[in-house]
Amino acid sequence: MKQFVTREHEIEPVPGLPGELPEGEQILWQGLPSAGLVARHGLKSRWIGAYFLILAVWAAASGLSDGQPIGGIVFSVAVLTMLAAIVLGMIEFFAWAVERTTLYTITNERVVMRFGVALSMSLNLPFNQINAVSLGKLGGKAGTIAIGLRPGQRLSWLVQWPHVRGWRFAAPEPSLICLPDADAVCDILAVAYARYASAHSGHPRLVVTNEPIEASGHVAAAE
Repeated sequence: MKQFVTREHEIEPVPGLPGELPEGEQILWQGLPSAGLVARHGLKSRWIGAYFLILAVWAAASGLSDGQPIGGIVFSVAVLTMLAAIVLGMIEFFAWAVERTTLYTITNERVVMRFGVALSMSLNLPFNQINAVSLGKLGGKAGTIAIGLRPGQRLSWLVQWPHVRGWRFAAPEPSLICLPDADAVCDILAVAYARYASAHSGHPRLVVTNEPIEASGHVAAAE
């Protein structure tokens, strides 16, 4: 089984998968990212909202300091508020689209990511190509699971975005982003990988680390 990206799966024989499951393979988990978490953590909606708020306060304060008419100040603040509403609305819409078009699947042999708002595609990650897993918490049980690949496995960071670990352009790490219960999903993946490794003599053990997904810290590799 090889890693591949495919775009021809508008009619999926199995939801989230580009083809029928081979004999002996079974689905252990399927899920999708939370639109709210994607907007807040993936697209930084709170930071962008705060930025527009600072601009509005600055416009009002500078207008009062310069002795501008109240009507002009109100107009400037209203324009900034309208721009903020448009930008945040676009972010929320895109986050909703990410949730609607994404389906992650973990089987007893691989991880499959179906994603793509404009162009739908599937990424197939067999366990024998996975080198490491990092769990980044987003508060409570929510989090993102980044998957480090073995040397020689290269993907496009841009094609994978936003389903990819931040700031890892040289060696992109596909990620199951903004999961409401990332702890449980990570446990399922770790157990499935352990069983796969035990069934394949000499296959390395997977080490799961907990770290901020956007940080540039060390990712433990399989041993």
